[in-house]
Parts: sequence; structure tokens; C-alpha cells
Amino acid sequence: MIQDLMQYLPGAILTGAILVSYYIARWVLVPLAKRLVERSPVKWDNLLAQRRVFDRAAHLAPAVVLALGLPLVLDESVEIFRFITRLNNVYFVFVGYWVFEALLNVGMDIYLTSPTRQHLPIRGLAQAIKLVVFLLCLILALSQIADRSPVYFISGLGAITAILLFIFKDPLLGLVAGVQITTMDLVRTGDWIEMAKHGADGDVIDVSLTTVRVQNWDRTITAIPAYELVSSSFKNWRGMSESGGRRIKRAISLDINTVRFVDDTLLERFMGIRLLRPYLEQKVREIEEHNRQHVTDAEFSVLANGRRLTNIGTFRAYCVAYLRNHPHIHPNLTFLVRQLAPTAEGLPLEIYVFVNDTRWVYYEGVQSDIFDHLLSVLPEFGLRAFQSPSGRDVREIGQIITRAAD
Repeated sequence: MIQDLMQYLPGAILTGAILVSYYIARWVLVPLAKRLVERSPVKWDNLLAQRRVFDRAAHLAPAVVLALGLPLVLDESVEIFRFITRLNNVYFVFVGYWVFEALLNVGMDIYLTSPTRQHLPIRGLAQAIKLVVFLLCLILALSQIADRSPVYFISGLGAITAILLFIFKDPLLGLVAGVQITTMDLVRTGDWIEMAKHGADGDVIDVSLTTVRVQNWDRTITAIPAYELVSSSFKNWRGMSESGGRRIKRAISLDINTVRFVDDTLLERFMGIRLLRPYLEQKVREIEEHNRQHVTDAEFSVLANGRRLTNIGTFRAYCVAYLRNHPHIHPNLTFLVRQLAPTAEGLPLEIYVFVNDTRWVYYEGVQSDIFDHLLSVLPEFGLRAFQSPSGRDVREIGQIITRAAD
């Protein structure tokens, strides 16, 4: 009886050693390691505890004890030894992947908290690495269970490629797209992008293996498949942010009926505008010199002869001077005040300049202030902004006609 029990003693001792090793690793070594990293002067090693690297690594202790102790308990030639060894190897593979995943998360966190990071979509790359490593671990585990070489399973993948492509279509497309997004630097976290196809217009908050999440300006979130950013067109406003200037491209439609030459009375009033005085003095001298050389006194009485100032040209010069002296207009980016082709809505005078601050609220405030001023100063130049007749205008015309008829 005692001899029968004695033959189970080595197995019991090995089982006890496995349980004790896990207890020591989980409840002694892990807390000790956490206290050490908390007291460490560096901060990045705290992520090892936060991502539970030590807790996961503790599960390797039983596998190591089993691998070392099993040859002392069982003969390597028996089937049960090989079976337990294969199961232990499978356990070792998946726990190893579990620890690797935690370490990869730590590396990703260190990168994201680094002040020198280059805004690469590290999350998508990390997910791609996890997928590839998991598939390799799965092949290793299957090879252990079936007691076959991993090459056997890799060579057999060709038969089920179509099924795998169907099942993992989005991850595979996302993996390829993630590599392209990274190498071509198409999108970074924090970029403002527009993609009308998916109704996205806002900041990129996450770039993962299969999706890019965008928080729109109305605070909704749009998820875009990663491969759509490669196969479809979208607008990225990063260049605007990095340039330090945000464009104003807006036109004032002027009533063509108010466009006229500048007479002496109007010129005298213009001379009182400080910003215009240098322009007018130089322009008047230039025009007088040209007319003296090319136009006789008799011909000059006809308005079509010779060169003359116009109120719209003078207003355009005022816009240039006003914007050149504006403290919030970027001096080194495109600066343009131009006329566009006349339309049924009047003559558009377009302002094409850049504000020196890209913040949305600040930019809108500067733009509004500029056009508040330009619209208010139009009467000083004898100009009027074009506006389609409103219901009130029609009613007033009707009242005038009625009074005239009476």
C-alpha cells in the first residue's frame, strides 16, 4: 500500500512546487517589483505596473517549474510525458504572447507621453504587430497540439487563404493602409480632416488598425475605415496649422451703379483718410504727369480721355493699406485684394489674405472685424454693397406708386 502511494509522491511534490512557485511569483515577487518601480526615480517604469506586466509574467513561473521538474518525475519516452510537455508549451506560448502584448502597450504609452513624438499613428502599428504575433503564436500552439512542425501549418495556409482573406478582410486592408498612412504621413492624431463621403469634419482622435475616429465640430464621432483614407480623397488641414496662417477668402459685392470717377470734392475727402494719403499723393502725381504728356486740355474735358482716379480703385487701395497695417494679418503669406468678374449680383471685390492665428474662434473674430469695417466705410467712397430687393423694398415701391397715382 505504501509502495503504491510512494509512486505518486514525485507527482505530488511537482504539483506542490508548481502551486508554490505561482504563489511566490504572484504574491511575493509581483508586489516587490511594484514597490521597486514606485520608488524608482524614473517614471516610465510605473507603466509596467499599470499595464500589469508583472501580474502576467507571474503566470510563467508554473510553466518553468513544470518544464524543469517533469523530466525528474516521468520518463521522457512515455506518451503522457510528451502530452503534458506539449500542453505546457501551448500554455507557455499564450502566456508569452500575453506578456508581449502588455510590454507593447507599455512601449506605446511611453511613445504617446513623449514630448518629442512625431504624431505617428502608433496605435494602428501596435495593433498590426499584435495581429501578426498572435497568428504566429497560434501556429506554434497548433503545431504543439498536433505534434507537427510549424512549417506544416504554414504550408497549409494556401488552401484556406480565401477563407482567411474573407474573415480578416478589414484587418488586412487596415494593416496595409496603416503602413501607407505611416510611411506617407497622411494622418496624425490631432489633425483636422474633412471627408464628405463619410460626413467627417473635425479632429482625428484615434488612428487604429482598422478605423480612424474623427470627432466632428458638433461633438459627434465618425469612424472611417483606415483603407478609405488611402483609396478615397480627403482634406487634411495640418498644413494650415503648421503654416501659422489661416486664409480669409471672401468677397464684397458692390453695386455697379455706384462706380464712378473721383472728382475734386471726393478727392479732397479722400485726402483726409490717413491710410490713403501716401497712395493718393503718389497716384495723383503719376496721373497728372501722364495726362500732361498724352492728353491736351481740350481733350481732358471728356471723361473718357486721359487717366483718372475711380472710387472703386481708391477703395481697393484703401483695403490694401488697411490690411497691410492690420496687426492680425500674416505678412509673409499670400496677400491679394482683387476684382472678380461682374455678375448679376454686382461687382465682387475679393479679399484673399491670411490671419496670423489659426485658432478657429480667434480667426472668425478677426475676419468679422475686418468686414465690419470695410462694409461700414463703403459710403465714404460713394459705394454701396449690392443687395437683392427685400419684401420691405417692394412694399415701399408699391406705396410710392400708390401715392403717385393718388
